[in-house]
Amino acid sequence: MALATRTRTGGSAASAVWDSTIGKKTVMAVSGLIMLGYLVAHMLGNLKIFFGADEFNGYAHWLRTLGAPFLHHEWALWIVRVVLLAAVVAHAVSAYQLSRRDIKARPVKYAHKRRRASYATRTMRWGGIILALFIVWHLLDLTTLTVNERAWAGHPYENVLATFSTWYGNTIYIVAMAAVGLHVRHGFWSAAQTLGAGSARRDRALKLLANGLALVLFAGFVSVPVAVMTGVAN
Repeated sequence: MALATRTRTGGSAASAVWDSTIGKKTVMAVSGLIMLGYLVAHMLGNLKIFFGADEFNGYAHWLRTLGAPFLHHEWALWIVRVVLLAAVVAHAVSAYQLSRRDIKARPVKYAHKRRRASYATRTMRWGGIILALFIVWHLLDLTTLTVNERAWAGHPYENVLATFSTWYGNTIYIVAMAAVGLHVRHGFWSAAQTLGAGSARRDRALKLLANGLALVLFAGFVSVPVAVMTGVAN
């Protein structure tokens, strides 16, 4: 009976946290930071393309054997994928519900125009949609190789070259990375505020860090298609 009571209480507490605005913002912040950590690691891995096919293909092979022999082939990779999927879903659901809650709280438009928010703030919603569509395309392109017309299974370096040898591959990727930069620029600072890291003294430093992260990620990711287009990677 005591165990059942604790379980019900715990469930009610978790539900109360999720139903609260601060709870949803916290879920958004934590899931966003998980995705940010992945983006940084993914960007660093992508930069191995500048060291040649053997280095890049070796890195791709290492990802699939990570944790061996304790973990079976690709188990670690699938664990990362599941965690990322959970983070993406939690982030998207929280963002949607917070948006709907904000609309319901202010159903009537302001009589006077408010000060315009930054470009990143005003495009967070569309940026999220662009990124969601890009994730689907990116998986079909370089994971399942479905839309990569010159894909060669087991040769990731060559598949990256094939993707960025087309105008549409470069366009989709660069637009998506611009959306990533804008999303990180605003999202990182917002997450810091939600998790209590912001203050009058630290806000400037956090904004500079957010801008720096956004710029580094954009430049790092975009350097790959640029390298292919210019023949640096071939």
